[in-house]
Amino acid sequence: MNDALVMATFDKRVARREGRRQFFRTAGLMAGGAAGAMVLNAGSPGLLGSADAAASPALSDGDILNFALNLEYLEAQFYSFATTGHGLPAALLTGTGVQGQVIGGAQVPFSDKVVRAYAIEIARDEMEHVAFLRSALGGYAVAMPTVDIDGKNPAGAFSMVAQAAGLVQAGQAFNPFADDISFLLGAFIFEDVGVTAYKGAAPLITSKAYLSAAAGILAAEAYHASLIRTTLYQKGQVTPSIIFKTNEISAARESLNAPVLDDEGITLDGKVNIVPLDGNGLAFSRTTGQVLNVVYINPHMVMRGGFFPAGVNGLINTSAGSS
Repeated sequence: MNDALVMATFDKRVARREGRRQFFRTAGLMAGGAAGAMVLNAGSPGLLGSADAAASPALSDGDILNFALNLEYLEAQFYSFATTGHGLPAALLTGTGVQGQVIGGAQVPFSDKVVRAYAIEIARDEMEHVAFLRSALGGYAVAMPTVDIDGKNPAGAFSMVAQAAGLVQAGQAFNPFADDISFLLGAFIFEDVGVTAYKGAAPLITSKAYLSAAAGILAAEAYHASLIRTTLYQKGQVTPSIIFKTNEISAARESLNAPVLDDEGITLDGKVNIVPLDGNGLAFSRTTGQVLNVVYINPHMVMRGGFFPAGVNGLINTSAGSS
């Protein structure tokens, strides 16, 4: 490939990324309203990691684990509904902050018994993560905030990502509970985010006990992400459009990060890429601010939106925003 073609390809990629970022900016403003998608000042409380994570001495290990607990609530509710048709037990939802509700959710009519078995296993693991973190945090554990997993709303979180990735047309809904492939694509939207979140949070934890717990969950999340990626790759051997869709979801996630973080699909340069790693063979990291950019589905510095319409509970609640 000559230099001119390489530069043209790079320019097109940058243009697509900027187009997606603009889509998310516009969609966030329309879905969340002026209050929800309001751009915050750089000194807003709750921002951790967009510049220097260590510069927030008021945050404790408990705050870091509470941040993780918010993400576990989202994942656990998604998999619980997908496999059983209902959410987590009420006893696992209480805590500090405003307790929210689950928007949407439905049981997936699985046709592939292997995918169903995988989903059931992950659902059990995610519920155990919620229970474990709540137990470790005790009375400091945050309540479950409102989570949006609605697959029927064209302005819902899954639909916003799917529209930006080109899985559906603008104004159309994407339902991750519709069938096996939709479920796998829905899971792919945030599975990799959980891995990068725990990887990024590890250096911020001072307690060896808490660090060991976070490392254990990180390993479990990495297994889950690889399971989803492998299954999608296998399905993509029969239906190549599946691989294209996953790579476009990856690109959409990448466009939400500020500054932009490498986010890899299940193929890279035409080769299988089940495990996304940097040049040193290490998993990628996201700061808490970058994680919130993705789950709030907004490249700006905001405090709510996307999968968490009312924001997350706890002191770490603000996305990184554009640099």
